[in-house]
Amino acid sequence: MSKLNLADGWSGAMGLEIVSVKEDEVVIEWTVGPRHLQPFGLVHGGVHAGVVETACSIGAGFVAAKRGQTVVGVENHTSFLRAVTGGRLRATARPLQVGRRAQLWQADIVDAGGKLVATGRVRLFALDPEAPAPKPAD
Repeated sequence: MSKLNLADGWSGAMGLEIVSVKEDEVVIEWTVGPRHLQPFGLVHGGVHAGVVETACSIGAGFVAAKRGQTVVGVENHTSFLRAVTGGRLRATARPLQVGRRAQLWQADIVDAGGKLVATGRVRLFALDPEAPAPKPAD
């Protein structure tokens, strides 16, 4: 898998830091700041959903790359369990099912005290190298 660059795009804007990437686990951390908050001062649910998507996609992509494949996410279901206003958060993603064409990963986000604040599952499809790149919907 090519070197991951979280400095650009959404991940960079959110300040995400990769702690580790393995075939069976991806860990990402970030420190909550004003850019993560919704108008009521809580971490926006979209941040949690985006981090879940990012961690699961990195893991699935790591596995698929060994077969020369890439992955695309097709479903993200994220639940918000505890309000967060600040501090350090950690997302840990692990595969629930890895097949040749589809993968299902789960990511849990915890606060510095280890309390679960969000959890989500992402389903991804693996694309072979000769497959055409996905195109945006009209």
